Amino acid sequence: MKSSRPFYPTPVIAIDGPTASGKGTVATLVAAHLGFHLLDSGALYRLAALASVRYAIEPDDADGLAKLVDDLHITFREGLAQLDGEDVSSEIRQEAVGNRASVIAAHPQVRTALVARQRAFRKLPGLVADGRDMGTVIFPDAVLKVFLTASVEARAARRHKQLIQKGFSANMDDLLRDLRERDARDSGRAAAPLKPAEDAMLLDTSALSIDQAVDQVVQWYRESQAKPLRHHDGQGKPV
Repeated sequence: MKSSRPFYPTPVIAIDGPTASGKGTVATLVAAHLGFHLLDSGALYRLAALASVRYAIEPDDADGLAKLVDDLHITFREGLAQLDGEDVSSEIRQEAVGNRASVIAAHPQVRTALVARQRAFRKLPGLVADGRDMGTVIFPDAVLKVFLTASVEARAARRHKQLIQKGFSANMDDLLRDLRERDARDSGRAAAPLKPAEDAMLLDTSALSIDQAVDQVVQWYRESQAKPLRHHDGQGKPV
């Protein structure tokens, strides 16, 4: 016999946006502020991209990549990303890996293979998930959906600073070109294209500090909690 009791899923804050919009840093700090779990979905795609290099699977081999993703041994421990037990946190942040991740993420088979892994991060007391389709595909019932963006120039400058701080070489012209290409690829793909959810809050971080962006997201979350709770079915869909 089905229960008539309303189902209230674990709250999710979905933060989407293009590369170098600041969503990863903002998501990390918002999660820490609220005591929520964190999902860096981009790291999953970067891990898959790195594995495809190591196992010599071509980026256009959609079926081979999907099988690889199914078999991958991935763990996140104390902020470290591990592939087959090896810490690859720094390696997956290289631009070449990021570019390859953007290419393989266009395959519907790869995205489908990663859906269950991403949704498994949803645990009490809550989850902050950042990526490109968190609010549109992975967690459509998120209590708050935020779409972070910034000018391509601002994003290139941030990426340049990040890479230099991590000891990687970086060229601004190359970064601008790569970002424009990745934006076009992510927004134009047929499977889960990068776009704001219809009910997403838009936040342009071009002229904002990280603290200002974090404060805004936390404020929106507090406001969302003051609204009447929505009823959901067992799959997290509003009813």
